[in-house]
Amino acid sequence: MSPKVTHADVAEFAGRAVNLPRDTADAKRKQVNTLRERVKGHVATNPGFSLVKMLHAGSVAKGTALRTVNDFDVAIYVKRDDAPVEEAELVAWTADRLREAYKGLLDPSQITPGTHCVNVHFKSTGTDVDVVPVLYEGDPDDRGYLIAKDAADRTHWLLTSVRLHLDFIRDRKNACKHDWAQVVRLVKWWVREQRMSSGPGDEFRFKSFMVELLCAHLLDTSRVDFTDYVTALDGVFDYIVRTELRERIAFDTYYPASALPRERVGEIEIFDPVNPKNNTARSYEERDRVRIVEAAEAALDAITEASYATTKEQALKCWQVVLGSRFRG
Repeated sequence: MSPKVTHADVAEFAGRAVNLPRDTADAKRKQVNTLRERVKGHVATNPGFSLVKMLHAGSVAKGTALRTVNDFDVAIYVKRDDAPVEEAELVAWTADRLREAYKGLLDPSQITPGTHCVNVHFKSTGTDVDVVPVLYEGDPDDRGYLIAKDAADRTHWLLTSVRLHLDFIRDRKNACKHDWAQVVRLVKWWVREQRMSSGPGDEFRFKSFMVELLCAHLLDTSRVDFTDYVTALDGVFDYIVRTELRERIAFDTYYPASALPRERVGEIEIFDPVNPKNNTARSYEERDRVRIVEAAEAALDAITEASYATTKEQALKCWQVVLGSRFRG
């Protein structure tokens, strides 16, 4: 019996509802590049300026963004010796530096400090750009430090590298052209559907970077065939259910396995490929892990049931458990 929902059906839905259109992404990137070039020019004419460089970051830069994305992420590298180290002070200080750099280009009211970043708003298009400060000491590969909070709400510096993160994702995209990134977007869409169905105060937690790293692990270990989207989604959910997210996920791309902590450091362990001390799931609790596993089990059961459906209507209802009511096959 042939399946009623196929790779082609899921691919068509992804192109229609999930993926950020190329022309939209290009237009938004153009605005981000305007900001980058302005900072670059200001730094060139003001050698003592505290901002060093701006790099495009986040899902749009990686090519894993959803159609529903409404803001764009960039990292602004700042001289560590010049900048405050308390987050609120750093964000406000960065906003002042950006107002100086963009004087004559943007009204100061378009640059506003938030909790973790500075928001730059383009009135003409409604585009919002979130600018995250990175403390920089001139390290190679654009390694710098984000100000982060640990489980006890204590401030610490978290090593990162926007450039190496982009290289990491690009290598996986090159290894499985088009398909790996598409499956990442489909899993992110599933996460979005889970969040939308969550009640107040009961948010479904599974951040995008963790999804990207989990899918990278499944590609690197050849556990999932990403070229067929039905098979791939089945494989992703099966992995989550089988391991219950208790299996450590880490990469030896930029550091040896010996650099990782010997003891377990969280309910879920998905390590940043740039920093072996950064478990990207460090703030996730047992209930978050259980919630992800249970949602994955429901998705896996739905895909299995769909494979045995005798009518297209039955199969679609099953797949709507995974991809939401907009999925029509």
